[in-house]
Amino acid sequence: MSDLLRDAPVPIRLRLAALWTSVMFLYLYADYFGLYIPGRLQSMLAGKMAPLGPVTQGVLLGTSAMMAIPALMVAFSLLLPARSCRWLNIAAGALYTAIILLTMWDWAFFVFYGVLEIALTGSVAWCAWRWPRAAATDAR
Repeated sequence: MSDLLRDAPVPIRLRLAALWTSVMFLYLYADYFGLYIPGRLQSMLAGKMAPLGPVTQGVLLGTSAMMAIPALMVAFSLLLPARSCRWLNIAAGALYTAIILLTMWDWAFFVFYGVLEIALTGSVAWCAWRWPRAAATDAR
């Protein structure tokens, strides 16, 4: 009897959904720990959102949209047709890598989470870019 384990391949759609899920958990933890930054809660209570300034409906809607997209990408990665799914993951992965690069430079823990998030969103774009092609016999 052998102790060797067979490593089953993970389908691309599940791989992408898992990456986006991990990104979302890291976003949540980083934002939660951000509440412990001295003065952050007082600023929130005063109606200010760093670095955007005063909280307005537009600011909250824009921020909500920015955070909803990665959450929706979990479902989109599993449900969209292959061609749409591939291009959307490439675009969203690249876009969110850039967003993280622009916003992670505050406290050391934000940089830590940012590095992890960049690795994940970069992996999303890379995996989608390398989406497996159908064999000629599969296309018939």
